[in-house]
Order: sequence, then structure tokens, then C-alpha cells
Amino acid sequence: MSKVLRFSLLAICAVGLFPTLTARAHDALDDARQIVVVTTTDWNSVSGTLQRFERGGSHDKWTAVGQPFPIVVGKTGLAWGNGLITTERLGADAGDPVKREGDGKAPAGVFSLGTAFGYEPQLLAGSRMSYMHLTPSIECVDDVKSQHYNRIVDRQNISAPDWSSSEQMLRNDELYQWGVYVDHNANPTRPGGGSCIFLHIWRGAGQGTVGCTAMPKEDIEQLIEWFDPAKLPLLVQMPRAQYDKVRRRLESSRLPAVN
Repeated sequence: MSKVLRFSLLAICAVGLFPTLTARAHDALDDARQIVVVTTTDWNSVSGTLQRFERGGSHDKWTAVGQPFPIVVGKTGLAWGNGLITTERLGADAGDPVKREGDGKAPAGVFSLGTAFGYEPQLLAGSRMSYMHLTPSIECVDDVKSQHYNRIVDRQNISAPDWSSSEQMLRNDELYQWGVYVDHNANPTRPGGGSCIFLHIWRGAGQGTVGCTAMPKEDIEQLIEWFDPAKLPLLVQMPRAQYDKVRRRLESSRLPAVN
């Protein structure tokens, strides 16, 4: 083998072995073509704004969809949650709040969106999401000791329920008439890291939740009709100052500018 050929092969191998020397880390933001951005005034704010964005491809510019609308988050505000991008990469500060079970805070971070759910036998016409029709036996487990922690389960299908605390999903009000499961603290699930986080209908302006993000009925319906799983929609949620900081840190073109 000639010295030139040997040198060329070594150079190719070196590039293959050490791609991170020249390339930044790939993450969910590179693949998403739909994004929902929720921002609040600060960590303790209950009220905020939701804006939708879409793009044709991973390198295209984000375009706003519709008008921003009001939302509420946890009754005690926001705290960093367990999402698709670590808080270290997002640039969290040491003094920032961290999501814990029962703290009344909604999670901040970047999250994928799971199954839609509701009281009706069928999902809204035109929606492309998977759907769970809620029945009296469907619960979301918030017992940190359970193997089903942070999961929606049908009690009828569990031979030996191991939880002492859960949320009945079929409520006697309209809050869960339509909703979407947020994949917070999902991969991996950390006991005590927070559970049963949804997008759902609110009680009213200024009335915080126990940890979810809530909005008027017509707006959650609009979201469910708009979400396209093929476009890998994401929820990006945090106080405005943190969002602007993350946007600069991760390269501003990867996240849309918000109003």
C-alpha cells in the first residue's frame, strides 16, 4: 500500500471516529417541522402566551401559524423538567427551579407530544393524532413507587395495580374533554420528577393548573386539528428570558422568534 493511500485511509477513519470535533450535536429541534412555543413572564408567572410555528424542512425558516393566544401553566409557575434536551445544554442556571412531583409547577424545556385524549368516542374530524377515548377506568398514575408512574393506564387491564395515587381521566368537568399528553419525564422516567403533564382546557384566565398547560377550548381543538405526527411536533416551554437565552445558545435559526 502506498504512503499516500495509507494516509488517505487514516484521514477518512479519523473523520468517522471523531465527527463531534466539527459537527454540533443533533437533537429533536433539527427534525421538527411543527413547534408550539409557550412563554411566561418569569418562573413564578401563571399566565403566558402560546404561539404556533411551522416549516417545510429542517433547514427552512420558521413561519408563524395563526395568532398567539393566552394560556395558563402551573399554579406556582414553571420549573425545568425532564425533556428531549438536557438542562445543561439549555443553559440552566444553578438557582433555577427544577420540576418535582406535587410542586404545582409546569415543566420547562423541550418536549415531544404523545396521544390526544378526550371524552368523545372519536377525535376531532381531520386530526391526524392517535387518540384515547377516556372511560371511567382510565387513570394517570402519579404514585412515585409504582412501576406505572407517569403513565396513563386502563385499570381494567392491570392484573395487580400497584399504585395508591392516580388521576381519574374521565372527569366531571370539561377540563379533559380534549387534551394531549406531553412526553415529560418519559425517557427515562425519574420517580419524583413529575407526572401526568398535559395540554388541556382551562378553568379560566389566570387560574393555574397542578402542572399542566391549559387554554380555552377552541384553542386546544385548533391545536389538535393542526398537529401532524409526521412533522414531529414539539412543545418548547419556558419563561421568556430563558427562551431568548436558549435561542441564542442553540443558534437562533433553530428556534423561532416570538412576539
